[in-house]
Amino acid sequence: MPGSDQAPARGAAGPPGADPAADGAARRDLLAPGEARPRERADAARNRQKVLDAAARLFADNDPTTVTMGDIATGAGIGRATLYRRFPDTASIALALLDEHERRLQEQMISGPPPLGPGAAPADRLAAYYAAMVDLLDQHLHLALGAETGPTRFTTGAYGFWRLHVRSLLCAANVPDPDAAVDSLLAPLAPEVYRYQRHELGFPPQRITDSLTWQAHRFLRP
Repeated sequence: MPGSDQAPARGAAGPPGADPAADGAARRDLLAPGEARPRERADAARNRQKVLDAAARLFADNDPTTVTMGDIATGAGIGRATLYRRFPDTASIALALLDEHERRLQEQMISGPPPLGPGAAPADRLAAYYAAMVDLLDQHLHLALGAETGPTRFTTGAYGFWRLHVRSLLCAANVPDPDAAVDSLLAPLAPEVYRYQRHELGFPPQRITDSLTWQAHRFLRP
């Protein structure tokens, strides 16, 4: 079952006190959309794309936590041994699909216009980040559920980036003990929480965003 697999991290988090807008090392580790990748053989590249296409369909059409490596291999028309040479588990495949969406958001947070990018007050930046994450989760929840649930969520490079960003906002707002507070502010963005609010309770995305915006301004008010 996918839930028993451990997903690999997508990059290490930067130093605790760093601001992602200024920390070049963390930026290179967590956000490298233009970095050169090792050249793949044509057949390996085709197989990888088959896997990603099949996984995207399966994650979208089923409960992502029930999708197995066998399902993906069958959907891609390749052998399981070929699949395991490329990906160790279903979570790593979901991470590969989710990665590009998260990287685009990270780019906007680092160098985009305010309030999501630099130049706005910490509370406004946190509210903008919350709104962007609600939008990302609403569009790609099936991938997030396959990649970033339970303990796996904390091992991903993306979580390290979000944590670094929010911690820097807490420091800028002079919040006491930002290390203890930061994960509480990220907790509402856990995919399981969003699925419960969105699909079990039936909250529309704007209601969730409005509540998180209130929380951002309450917690980081001047």
